[in-house]
Amino acid sequence: MHDHRLQPLLHDLVSTVLAPTSALSGADGQIRPAGVQGLFHADARVLSRVTLEIDGREPEPIGHAVPASGLARFVSLARWLGDREADPTVRVERVRRVTPGAMAEEITIASTASVPFTCTVTVTLASDFAPIEVVKSGGGAVPLKPETNGGELLWRAGDAHVTVTSADGERTEAGPRWEVTLAPGERRTLRWNAAVTDPRAVVAAPAGPREWSRPEIEADDARLVRLARQSLDDLESLRLTVTGAPGETFLGAGVPWFLTLFGRDSIWAARMMLPLGTSLAAGTLRVLARLQGAKTDPATGEAPGKIMHELRRHAFVLDSGLRLPPTYYGTIDATPLWIALLHDAWRWGLPEAEVADLLPALEAALGWLADDGDADGDGFLEYLDSGGRGLANQGWKDSGDAVRFRDGARAEPPIALAEVQGYAHEAALAGAALLEAFGRPGAERWRDYAGRLAGRFRERFWVEGGYPALALDRDKRPVDALTSNIGHLLGTGILTPGEELRIARTLADPAMSGGFGLRTMSAADGGFSPLSYHCGSIWTHDTAIVIAGLARGGHGALAAHLAEGLLAAAETFDYRLPELHAGDERSLMGRAVPYPAACRPQAWSAASALAIVHAAVGLYPDVPGGRVLVRPGAPLGALAVRGLRVAGAPVDVTVDRSGTAQVTGLPSGLRVEGP
Repeated sequence: MHDHRLQPLLHDLVSTVLAPTSALSGADGQIRPAGVQGLFHADARVLSRVTLEIDGREPEPIGHAVPASGLARFVSLARWLGDREADPTVRVERVRRVTPGAMAEEITIASTASVPFTCTVTVTLASDFAPIEVVKSGGGAVPLKPETNGGELLWRAGDAHVTVTSADGERTEAGPRWEVTLAPGERRTLRWNAAVTDPRAVVAAPAGPREWSRPEIEADDARLVRLARQSLDDLESLRLTVTGAPGETFLGAGVPWFLTLFGRDSIWAARMMLPLGTSLAAGTLRVLARLQGAKTDPATGEAPGKIMHELRRHAFVLDSGLRLPPTYYGTIDATPLWIALLHDAWRWGLPEAEVADLLPALEAALGWLADDGDADGDGFLEYLDSGGRGLANQGWKDSGDAVRFRDGARAEPPIALAEVQGYAHEAALAGAALLEAFGRPGAERWRDYAGRLAGRFRERFWVEGGYPALALDRDKRPVDALTSNIGHLLGTGILTPGEELRIARTLADPAMSGGFGLRTMSAADGGFSPLSYHCGSIWTHDTAIVIAGLARGGHGALAAHLAEGLLAAAETFDYRLPELHAGDERSLMGRAVPYPAACRPQAWSAASALAIVHAAVGLYPDVPGGRVLVRPGAPLGALAVRGLRVAGAPVDVTVDRSGTAQVTGLPSGLRVEGP
């Protein structure tokens, strides 16, 4: 028997989302008082039960769909009503609409029976206002007693409350109730809704329309079209702002645990979406600059110039002993990634005035690279949770067992991750380019920094077997596990072309790429498990980052192979790719195996669809330099994408089956260059 609570499973739940509100139910539409099911707003569960019954019985489910952002449909049967024959004659259609701060349901009872009937329809509700971290730990809270006010039910938790109304139903303390009589061929629709008031939430819905274009995509591979369509819906549903900063839109990291601002996740998602416009990147950059570290605080991980990790209304406390403060800075990679996003957005055409406004934050972030980011002065970025209550690992693989040697032994901190050195190299060169272009000092310092970092990396990280180690441990020993992290080095400039080729060949080994995407750890390593969070599973965004690096570096065959793996996985998950899935061989079941606690939808997983499209069309603008490189790098058949954005202008790209690209709509003054 387990003597501790387990994190609830998610893989078979239906998510209906329009941030910062989300509903998680069973495939039958029922929200039961168990696990992570519920209606959530920001970081609290405002309804812990929403169950529909007819005559005291639950309808029998036969299908569901999530056709658009914030919308879900569920179809079920009430076979005890109507005609007594094989074909069902009473159908129940349940339409759920989630909007920011609200959820509404329409329940339609439709009869094709030859006789009339009468039934009682009830919706039973409960609220516990459990914090998301309590739910994540497998816990809950005592259901609250509702207040009644006329036709309303109301539950309070401090100054937050949820109110339920029904225009035509009888109110009971358990929820709305209707008496329904239907003649043959009749139907009746019942309606109720819940509205949330939460003045202390730290995130809110943006007021305006989405910040990016929605391109039209045609492809030989229909899976790519379906994946992009679903992903664009999901990305729109994850738009958020920080309360009090309505003009700074970013993407919440994921449902249900991470529907808030996450430095690394929000940056990567915005970076992948640059081909659709720079406005989302600008909002993400600005909101993170507003929260940029200004002082040294070991309790929160804050340091001058550092970009934060995550934002909550209160401390995030788990049973494991983890205790993260409301604004937490425990991340080693968000700062160089912020610099890279600013640089890339500038290249894609972010207006110069908006770039200039962010240059003080850029200079502070660069300062962190050489100062607090390198606490022991060895020339590498490393992390250490000095307080013992934060994240033990602070790269994107942030679980406690993520950094292992090839024999499976865990590395001891401080840890210097391989990919983070690549990010730092890229950030230094990006920062130098921006400083020089805007007439600010320091460009040569950061170019020199990058050169010295590349030399140190070459000397210390490469191991027997011909690939870079995952990390250096506290004793500066190479942590020699073979992992996907090394794929993030592609395109950062820290590798020579020959070294990039060696990494590409290493990642092509079936031990790494034999699943539905790229494994986080080689199947030949001692720490490998296909259902390990970071040591053998396959992460959508991780694979997409590597696809992008391979495509730009000219390793198209492997890029296409990995992309095909994600497209095959997308079929398994109804084209809503989860945070991660199992790293099993493709031959095991012929379809991807879920990782049962994976978030879905998740921002950087959804944005990965755009990263695959971008790798296939190969459009790389340099608006300040007056040129555009066109180099399709992931051969996925013929592809046409209409409605990309370069410097705000709509751009169309078509790639034929031979890999030849044509580009139309580029702003004047940009010259097209080939490979």
